[in-house]
Amino acid sequence: MEKLPSQMTVVGISKPGGPEVLLPGTRAVPQPGPDEILIKVMAAGVNRPDVAQRMGHYPPPPGASDLPGLEVAGEVVAVGNNAKKHKIGDKVMSLVAGGGYAQYCIAQDAQAMTVPPSLTMQEAGALPETLMTVWHNVFERGALKPGETLLVHGGSSGIGTMAIMMAKALGAKVIVTVGSKDKADACLKLGADHAVNYKTEDFVKATRKATGGTGADVILDMVGGDYVDRNYDAAAVDGRIVQIAFLSNAPKATANFTKLMVKRLTHTGSTLRPRSNADKAAMVAAIEAKVMPFLRDGRIKPLMDSSFPLEKASQAHRRMETSEHIGKIVLEL
Repeated sequence: MEKLPSQMTVVGISKPGGPEVLLPGTRAVPQPGPDEILIKVMAAGVNRPDVAQRMGHYPPPPGASDLPGLEVAGEVVAVGNNAKKHKIGDKVMSLVAGGGYAQYCIAQDAQAMTVPPSLTMQEAGALPETLMTVWHNVFERGALKPGETLLVHGGSSGIGTMAIMMAKALGAKVIVTVGSKDKADACLKLGADHAVNYKTEDFVKATRKATGGTGADVILDMVGGDYVDRNYDAAAVDGRIVQIAFLSNAPKATANFTKLMVKRLTHTGSTLRPRSNADKAAMVAAIEAKVMPFLRDGRIKPLMDSSFPLEKASQAHRRMETSEHIGKIVLEL
């Protein structure tokens, strides 16, 4: 076993603000607790919550690292005495409660997954957060079934592209909303059945047309605002709308709730980070059973946008904030 250094390079948030507040620094290498493993990070995914945390809007849960970074891939270099799932030397990818922007990161043993040979470590670092977000929201909360139609807003995002692939692999039809022709083409290439440019088309009309008038069975929304009322219009009878984020300060909305009753709609939502370790471990077990076969045979693979060295995390955030990216942004170590 290699001797672990006592210090590591990290990127922390010096104060709430723009991408320039992300600064490299040095910290002690953390020690895994009884149910934890220590991962030598090779790739760390960059996600919207990291941007929110950097701006001071998304504090880490109690006990979690204050460093940004919610997903990593790398090699297990130390294990806690209760950790039975992974051993030193294993290549793993994991959701983490924070601390991903670092050379070493603590993960819960039960939340880490073995990296299948079909994936590069960069791809693996781009997976856990989107895999778990899509699995839990689209399939557990939204209960998407084969033959049903899923409408995804922000189809070309990391979550959107993963939702397309997972829904198609599991037998559903997919409609996405995007903001450009390039993004529409990328989504169609991934398997989306229809891509709607929200700048030039009304997604409610387009969704009804694509479904022969019935509407979408499940809607995954990360926009909010006036989309809430329009989602009720675009949804099928007994439709499920799952809220996972709000763009541009749109957490409040005016909606006609009569539609909720007339169509028997369900409007639910969730955030992943504050969920208990037991909840997250259960999601991982379900993904390992239901989704891992598609990852192993290459049918599901994260769409990669760009990668940046850890020290250039501020550039990665600038890229994300342009909203021009298609797929996932990762930091490489």
